[in-house]
Amino acid sequence: MVTEAFVAIVIVVALQRLLEVRVSRRHEAELTRRGGVEHVPEQMPVMVAVHTLWLLSMLLEVWLWKRASVPWLGVSALIVFGIGQVLRLTAIHALGARWTVKVFTLPNEPRVKAGVFRYLSHPNYIGVVLEIAALPLIHGAWLTSLVFSIANGLLLAWRIPAEERALAHSNNYHVS
Repeated sequence: MVTEAFVAIVIVVALQRLLEVRVSRRHEAELTRRGGVEHVPEQMPVMVAVHTLWLLSMLLEVWLWKRASVPWLGVSALIVFGIGQVLRLTAIHALGARWTVKVFTLPNEPRVKAGVFRYLSHPNYIGVVLEIAALPLIHGAWLTSLVFSIANGLLLAWRIPAEERALAHSNNYHVS
């Protein structure tokens, strides 16, 4: 029963990511129409690979290595995962039609300072960090959590500075 619930959560997250890609494409089209510019497109295949392999790896780790669910770890990880979801979804909501999966800027638009962005510069990435670390731990897939936390950390070490440069160039944006 626990394994089935875990698989269901992973499937829901995969479907959520696919829905987000659809929403992002709509936003990209609107931003492009308004003069928006995509930056560092070479990051997208890497990000897609990291997220896809993360979802598959945790399921394979649970099935192939018969990882047992540890109740206290599973509940703790579920709470952390939930916090990550809330951070990501509130960031998406605050950005509205300016939110995309890709790094997109809309020249001469002011920095978004609404919602969670009043307190954090990159709440969506903090949410992703929490999700990638916590979701596999719900069912004891610690190796997936470790490997993909490192992979995501490397990706974000590339992505966040690229995003900051794009925002500074297009919008005279500076983190405050």
